[in-house]
Amino acid sequence: MAKLYYNCPGGAFGDCMPFGKDGTFYLFYLRDPRVGGRSMGKPFGWDLLKTKDFVHYEDLGNAIPHGTDEEQDQYVFSGSVIKALGQYHAFYTGNNMLFPQQGKPGQVQMHATSDDLLHWTKTDEDLDLMAQPGYDPDDWRDPFVFWCQEQEEYLMLLGGRKAGPKTQQTGRTVQFASKDLEHWEFQGDFWAPDLYTMHEMPDVFYMDGWWYHIITEYSHRSKMVYRMSKSLQGPWLTPKDDAFDGRAYYAARTFAMDGKHYLFGWVPTKEGDTDKGLFQWGGACVPHQLYQREDGTLGCAMPDTVRAAFVEGENLEDVTLAASPARQEKVLREDGGDFFKLELDVSFQEGTSTFGLRFYGNQETGESYQYLFHVGENRVIFEKSPNWPWPDEQNIGQERPIHLEPGKTYHVDLIVDDTIATLYVDGVALNARAYRKFGTAVSAFATDGTVELKNITLSRDLK
Repeated sequence: MAKLYYNCPGGAFGDCMPFGKDGTFYLFYLRDPRVGGRSMGKPFGWDLLKTKDFVHYEDLGNAIPHGTDEEQDQYVFSGSVIKALGQYHAFYTGNNMLFPQQGKPGQVQMHATSDDLLHWTKTDEDLDLMAQPGYDPDDWRDPFVFWCQEQEEYLMLLGGRKAGPKTQQTGRTVQFASKDLEHWEFQGDFWAPDLYTMHEMPDVFYMDGWWYHIITEYSHRSKMVYRMSKSLQGPWLTPKDDAFDGRAYYAARTFAMDGKHYLFGWVPTKEGDTDKGLFQWGGACVPHQLYQREDGTLGCAMPDTVRAAFVEGENLEDVTLAASPARQEKVLREDGGDFFKLELDVSFQEGTSTFGLRFYGNQETGESYQYLFHVGENRVIFEKSPNWPWPDEQNIGQERPIHLEPGKTYHVDLIVDDTIATLYVDGVALNARAYRKFGTAVSAFATDGTVELKNITLSRDLK
């Protein structure tokens, strides 16, 4: 059972709508009841968590209830929360699965208000924010509302697509503008690259000279991507690495508090809770802390409060792996267990082919999970080792690009929390699901070269 990452009792954690004040985060989210193990098998509304540190959570239950089968918000889909005009405002998508067959729009934007973030009143207004002519009325969702100081008005971004076959790559972010949060004017496409079939969970934020626009797509790599610009009007530039994490991290939204920016996403479960199962909608809440590199691109790191929550780690001996011309492995700890944080500095010499870390290792059978750094391909991959009989681990998309340079020292953080593994290195994050515990060994390996591991610490509990 997970000790760190939040899992909903009897359900799954879906899209998060974060809001923060006075050092506390209010995490509104979609709580999927997982009826019969199936995602979205029963209507849901918004539930609410409170946390100060992303370690300890207070479950405040249902915040915005869903409607009946006859109402637009049969399901209360994703949206955003903003404080404005003396109140808190929640904008969300009212989704009715039955309406499209009745000739009515399946997805319409709706509105609720609150004085305390805890008790909400629906306005029962559709805000005249139904899909515009030429757009798909059943893929029109996830409103993100923010105050635009430059234009002196509120802007709402929506994920949408053009009308037509669902296979057409017409996904786009559209925008509305308002002075009073009641009357909205359609402003057309905000970002329309025609790269994906749909944009989900759009987000925009500003950090030190740059605007960033985030969406989640499910037709190409099924992951979050971002673009950057010096102006809210674009042009939106594509960074060399345009993602934050891999396939096993989805639909995150951002919030900044006390000068720090955070990304709130979820690591999906797999069907049947097995390595071979397909990823499902919803899972466990995993936050990342974002930072800006010198060139304006964004990196991911372990949140400071999460790092501080672990007990002081046990210092392990430095390791040198001289693997030429084959592979060499060294067990760092035989009894790593199913919850730990491993930190180390790693460097490799010219000629090294691959290196990496293994956990849940069984020294008799040789089975484990591993994060493998492939030097020639400049990427890090999560996989089961050996992945036999193929595929013994369905790991499509569980990889990230990373520039691997001989002689450079990389700081590596690895958190293993029951079935979730999270890797941070050089601003790159990679989450994964790992359901089988073959053993308890934690080890390092290298192939065709020399790799040095220093400053190794292993922490196996929280304070």
